[in-house]
Amino acid sequence: MLSSSFPDSCRSGLTEISRGQTLTPCGPATLMRRLRSNSRKNRIYKAFREVGRSVRTVALLRYLADPALRARVTAATNKVESCNGFSKWLGFGGLLADNDPEEQEKLIKFNRLLANLVVFHNALDISDVVRQLVAEGWEITADQLGQIAPYLGARIRCFGAYATDELRHRPDPFDPLLKEVDFTGVELAA
Repeated sequence: MLSSSFPDSCRSGLTEISRGQTLTPCGPATLMRRLRSNSRKNRIYKAFREVGRSVRTVALLRYLADPALRARVTAATNKVESCNGFSKWLGFGGLLADNDPEEQEKLIKFNRLLANLVVFHNALDISDVVRQLVAEGWEITADQLGQIAPYLGARIRCFGAYATDELRHRPDPFDPLLKEVDFTGVELAA
């Protein structure tokens, strides 16, 4: 019932919110003020709250009933947690030394940029190793590649001396395609 009457509920809610205005939709500030959590007596708030509860219940029931969905959610969660742990490891102690929100935001963005650069470099190295293994006669499958994460930190020196004389050397062009591995049988995540 909720899914069939949801568009009508939205239209009637916007009509009620914009009552007193001539066929003009209300602004976002008015909408947010009318739908905030302390307006519990508002009919539209109650209707949207119930819609949200029913959507959440359906999502939870789907999650509980479908083992494949649970596996995908767990895998995605593990990937995100691995990425966050890797970023924290690169964060040189994990402390934000400044109380200024702008400086904290800058530090977080620089940390994410650094993590992305290291992940990209690791992905290039993994691609090179896979190409070498295939050239030596090994058979590498897409499932095997799916088990490799680019969050490798063993060869990264967080604190150390880095030679910068190689910065003048032009790197080999980036080849994003790994033609040596057959990806045709791989199912994409939904």
